[in-house]
Amino acid sequence: MFSPHHQSILARVKIYTRAGDDGSTGLLGPGRVKKSDPRVEAYGSVDELNATLGVARSLDAGGWVSAELATIQTRLFSLGAELAATSTAPLAGLERIAETDVTALEHEIDRMEKDLPPLKNFILPAGHVLAAQLHLARTVCRRAERRVVALAEGATVEPRLVHYLNRLADLLFVMARWCNHRAGVAETEWRAR
Repeated sequence: MFSPHHQSILARVKIYTRAGDDGSTGLLGPGRVKKSDPRVEAYGSVDELNATLGVARSLDAGGWVSAELATIQTRLFSLGAELAATSTAPLAGLERIAETDVTALEHEIDRMEKDLPPLKNFILPAGHVLAAQLHLARTVCRRAERRVVALAEGATVEPRLVHYLNRLADLLFVMARWCNHRAGVAETEWRAR
C-alpha cells in the first residue's frame, strides 16, 4: 500500500510525540491544525468506521464477509490518507479510491440482494451479532460521509470519496440483512404505534 520510502518513515515514527498536547495535529503534508478541524473530523470518522469493521471481522466466525471487509478496510485507510493530505505529493505511491471501487461495492450489493426477500417496511437494526455490528458500522459510515461532505464545503474533496462512503453504507445495510438471512435470524420490522 505504501511505497518503500513511506514504509521507512512509518518504521521510525514514535507512538507519542507530545506535539499534540496543545490540541493540534499534523496532517499529511506541511502544517498543523486543531484536532477539532473539519479535516480531522472527516478522517477521524473514517478511522472509527474502519475500527467498527474490524470488530465485525472478529465476529465473523464463519468467514461470511471477512474477506470483503478486509478489502474495504484497506480502501478506507487509503481514503483517510487522502482526506489527511494537504496536497497530492504525500499520496505518491498510494493506491487511491477510484470510481471502480464504487462499482465493486455495487456488485457486492447486487450479489447479496439476490439472496434476500425485498424490503416492504423499515427494519430494526438488530439480529445476529455480526449483522448488528454491521448495522452499527453503517451508521458510523453515514456519519463519516456527513463529515466528508461538511469538509467539502470549505476544502477541495474529490467527489469519488463521497460516492464511496455513500455506496459503502448501502452495502453495509445489505450485508447486515444478508448475514441475518444466512444465520436464519428473522428481521424485525418497524411498526408505528
